[in-house]
Order: sequence, then structure tokens, then C-alpha cells
Amino acid sequence: MIDYKSAGVDVTRGYKLVDLIKKGASETYDENVPSGLGSFGGFYNLPSGYENPVLVAGTDGVGTKLKYAIIMDKHDTIGTDCVAMCVNDVVCQGAKPLFFLDYVACGKLEPEKIAVVVNGVARACKEVGCALIGGETAEMPGMYPEDEYDLAGFTVGIVDKAKIVNGSSIKAGDTLVGIASSGVHSNGFSLVRKLLGEDRKELEKFVPSLGMTLGEAVLTPTKLYVKSALAIIEKFPVKGIAHITGGGFIENIPRILPKGLGAEIDLGSFPRLPIFALLAEKSGLPDEKLYNTFNMGIGMVMAVAPDVADALVSFAPNVGEQAYVIGKVTDREGVKLSGK
Repeated sequence: MIDYKSAGVDVTRGYKLVDLIKKGASETYDENVPSGLGSFGGFYNLPSGYENPVLVAGTDGVGTKLKYAIIMDKHDTIGTDCVAMCVNDVVCQGAKPLFFLDYVACGKLEPEKIAVVVNGVARACKEVGCALIGGETAEMPGMYPEDEYDLAGFTVGIVDKAKIVNGSSIKAGDTLVGIASSGVHSNGFSLVRKLLGEDRKELEKFVPSLGMTLGEAVLTPTKLYVKSALAIIEKFPVKGIAHITGGGFIENIPRILPKGLGAEIDLGSFPRLPIFALLAEKSGLPDEKLYNTFNMGIGMVMAVAPDVADALVSFAPNVGEQAYVIGKVTDREGVKLSGK
């Protein structure tokens, strides 16, 4: 007799996982969550207080940064990366994330390990104030090696139509303010792995220039910008926000600019984090390539009128951020890098 278990899928492991993650998920619930985990769909009541509410959705994965989590057997922060890659996108439109769903696929379901991952997702959701109302764990033998998994997520946020941040009012001469990143975040890891390798012994070595081990540096979680960005939007007339993800400065800043406009970035206006200095040294890549791959120390870019910029930079530490005036909007398309 050949049954599902002998084919590689043990449903009882899934039941155990649900028991291990229920508490963490429930701690993210607010008054708009009418039920817990276990239904076929996740429920969320649309909040009141919006004159003309618009929903904003985002989805993303962690990418090959997961390889380092697996190599280092460290799974408690990778959930933050998953949440951040989604919620940081929707907050660029001025939207507050309401709820989140995650998807984990693995070769063999190890409830204790996957619970660490999902409870990390829950902690990040709690930090940004959105509810983890559901998800899916797929055991897929033959598709993934037994000790590997993939992680992705989906979020929905809400914003009043009149308060949507979409870049439409940006004009030449506006100032670009950069908000510091925490490190590589979750983009460019196919190149990172090529440059730094995947040997656990090397990753466990302390690197003086980084002030930590190489493994700690590459697994530093993506910064969650939701609360700080919403606070800044509430206080200042922000015209556009770019999340510096895959494609770096070169691809992401133009996404918020009206047709015909571009940006000039002063590379000497903000510090290059040590991890990027190391990656630059090992790769030998010119700035154009580096800033087209990594965030280089800036996780978000906000476009504002010139007379707003200095006040925004001064306010940022009040919401836990370091900000810099990093450039300006120009009347020529594309992103120009200047300075060193």
C-alpha cells in the first residue's frame, strides 16, 4: 500500500505547525479580525474613518537570502524580511497595512523550524500593526530538498483616495531625501552569494570592518519603514516615495517620477555602509552597477519640495530613522550619479 505519508507528505506535521504558530498570529489581531486561523479564507473588517478608502496590495518573497538562513540554521529574522518587502511597498503609496498572509513551501515539513520562521513573520506584523490572518504551508517532496524552504507574503493596506502618495506632483527642482537602510535588505543576494560564498565556517568569522560576523551582516533583516513613513507623511507633504529594492537607485527612483523627469544623486551625501564597501571591493563593480543592484545604504527615497527637506531630515530621528538630503529631481530622464 502506498499512501500520502509514504509519498513524503505527513499531514500530522502540518497540524503540529498550526498549534505552534497560533499564539504568535493571534497576537497580531486587532478589533477588525473576526476569526482566527483555520478557515479557508482570512477575514478582516474594513476599518471605519476613511472618507474614500482605497485598498493597496503588495506581494513579494525573500529571494535567495533564504540560502544564508538555511546555511546558518538561523530562521528567526527571515520572517521580518518577508513582511518588510511587502509592507514597505504599500506604504510608498501612503497606505497603512491592514493584514498579511504568508506562504511557505518546503521539501519536508519540520514543524519546529517552520514555526520559528512564521512566528518571525508574526512579530514583524505586530511591529508594523497589521494582522497575520492566514497563510499556507506546502510540503512538496521532490520539488525542494528536504532541508530547504521558500517564503513569500502578501499584504493589503488602506489609504484615503485624497491622501494617496503617487508622485504625480513631483517637479524638477524638488529634493530627494534618503532614509537609511539596515544593510543589504533582501535584494541582490544572487550576487552577494557569488561574492561572499556559502561556506558556513567563513560566514561565522568575525569581520572587523563590519563589527560582526559575515553571516550576521548578510542576515541583518530588512528595515520595517511603515510606522516611520506614515508619521513622516502625516507631518510633511511628501510627493513620492520609492522603496529601494531590486534594481537599486537606477530602476526604483524613476518609478515615482512623472514622464520627462529624472534624478541626480550625490554619492557623497550619505555614508556607504561597511557591507557595501566590502561588496564593492570584492566585485570591482563601478558605481553604476552597484547602485543598479543594491540599496547602498538608502532603503527609501522621498521626494519633497526644497523648503521641506531640512525639516524632514531633522524630524526623522524622532521616528527612529536617519535621513539625508541625497539629491534632486531634474528635467532629464534617468538617474545620474555624481560625487563620491
